[in-house]
Amino acid sequence: MVRRLNWHVAEVVDVRDETAAARTLVLDVPDWPGHLPGQHVDVRLTAEDGYSTQRSYSLAAPADGSRLELTVQRVDDGEVSPYLTQVLEPGDQLELRGPVGGWFVWRPTDTAPVLLVAGGSGIVPLMAMIRARTTPVPFRLLYSVRTPEDRYYAADLRRPVPGLDVTYAYTRTAPPDWPRPPARLGKADFATAGWPADFAPDCFVCGPTGFVEMAADALQALGHDPGKIKTERFGPSGG
Repeated sequence: MVRRLNWHVAEVVDVRDETAAARTLVLDVPDWPGHLPGQHVDVRLTAEDGYSTQRSYSLAAPADGSRLELTVQRVDDGEVSPYLTQVLEPGDQLELRGPVGGWFVWRPTDTAPVLLVAGGSGIVPLMAMIRARTTPVPFRLLYSVRTPEDRYYAADLRRPVPGLDVTYAYTRTAPPDWPRPPARLGKADFATAGWPADFAPDCFVCGPTGFVEMAADALQALGHDPGKIKTERFGPSGG
């Protein structure tokens, strides 16, 4: 039986700026059914004249009772993200529906090593997986961003966590002491920062379409089982 997704009224209880253009919204959603790391929700905004529009956003953390988190990247000419990142304040309400998705998910009971590959704001659902990890399952994260200022969750990922290895790749500007010049990821990066194919890791790749296709192709070229490579891609709207 397919579970029907209902619209919920969510109240903003906190906001946190992640970058100059991205903000995390902490929401209280009564009767929230819970969700798995990797799932997303539909957010709907309705104007006073009745005009309504909606976008999809990944959940950034595991469920904590009725609390959940979304991280939204602002698209300057967008209909929804400017409001969510620049106008919305604690006490405001919005509608959301979910959780949505059952393929691009990691379950805390899974035991295989995990490789997470993020391009830009593609880190959001992968961060939910990292935050949901409560067992010694080893995680490796390869995170590609344009500049150090574009990193989401910088403080969280800077904190040492046993069993979590984080590798950054900068494509436009690198920190002054960085050991390599800015460059796009290549096959060698997945070989050195990822798991060997014979470890049979669960691979999760999220980011813009071109990035996701490149990463999936590189992992397959290194011998990873295509059935173990799960991908999630997004377009300009962030949907």
